[in-house]
Amino acid sequence: MSIHDPEDDVTIDNSLVLREDGTYPERFENPGHPEHHDRMGDSDPKANKKAERQVVFFFVISILATIGFLIAYFAVPPGKTPESMRTSNFVLGIGLAISLLGIGIAAVHWGKALMNDHEKSEERHEQRSSDETREAAVEVLKEGAADSAIGRRTLLQGTMLGALALFPLAILVPIIGNVGGDWNVGQFKHTMWKKGTRLTTDPSGRPIKASDVTIGSVFHVIPDKLDLQAHPLDEKAKSIVLMVRLDPSELKEAPNKKSWSYNGIVAYSKICTHVGCPVALYEQQTHHLLCPCHQSTFDVADGARVVFGPAKRPLPQLPITVDDEGYLVAQSDFHEPVGPSFWERLT
Repeated sequence: MSIHDPEDDVTIDNSLVLREDGTYPERFENPGHPEHHDRMGDSDPKANKKAERQVVFFFVISILATIGFLIAYFAVPPGKTPESMRTSNFVLGIGLAISLLGIGIAAVHWGKALMNDHEKSEERHEQRSSDETREAAVEVLKEGAADSAIGRRTLLQGTMLGALALFPLAILVPIIGNVGGDWNVGQFKHTMWKKGTRLTTDPSGRPIKASDVTIGSVFHVIPDKLDLQAHPLDEKAKSIVLMVRLDPSELKEAPNKKSWSYNGIVAYSKICTHVGCPVALYEQQTHHLLCPCHQSTFDVADGARVVFGPAKRPLPQLPITVDDEGYLVAQSDFHEPVGPSFWERLT
């Protein structure tokens, strides 16, 4: 038999709380802590020492991985080709992952195998503790520090400090190494697009005629005659465009941008204005363009404005028209920087 409490919207099984005389208790007795079971290391010094060596081992692994990361940062630069970038990112990623994993496993194993695991409970109190309680809390923290035995385990202390001290270098060295050209945000203000540059399919480089673009179709576009041997890969990355044709009656265009489209064909930068991921998932029915990284969503029919997600500004639009042969061409470069927002932007 069970009863339903409408106030708490829960069902209570009577048989679990009903007394033999048919009444219910006003409150339940505190069952206390479960029986404590000592770990092997609590009674066996050899097992305790073995656990300490295991923690030291993982801290040493973290130290070696951080050193490996720093060596790889200088020995395996990203270069200018996709292959070299993949190799560099893979090696650096492995080093960073092992470094963090070593610290994490060491910390968890230290807490579970070496620190006190006796269960404790305290009565609830007001949010702002009394001065006496605060003083007691400080004493508890001191007891915890003493319980960790970090002062007596010098090898453990040394490897932990070494791992924690070296790991920040894996973050600071790349930041310091990138100071200079890579921080020149002015490079995002211009791309390879210019007046008269034909729109071509990516990656084949085939020029696109406006008559070949049907309503609802999507094209991934790059500038005509893009030679990766002559131009760095990042120049292509800045210039990639997504082109869509809509019914002209569905377009909502600002007065100063009505001439930027051609018979319902619009072209926008594929670089998300959040953190620069390629925006390429188009939903034909809603005209929404989705970034797969963080789900920023842009309305292609309404100036690529943001309708959802963390992006803060619309995708930059590439003004287009057609040349004498009917091929789609750019009217100019983008009128605003492509990619994520940065500190030199006023909007």
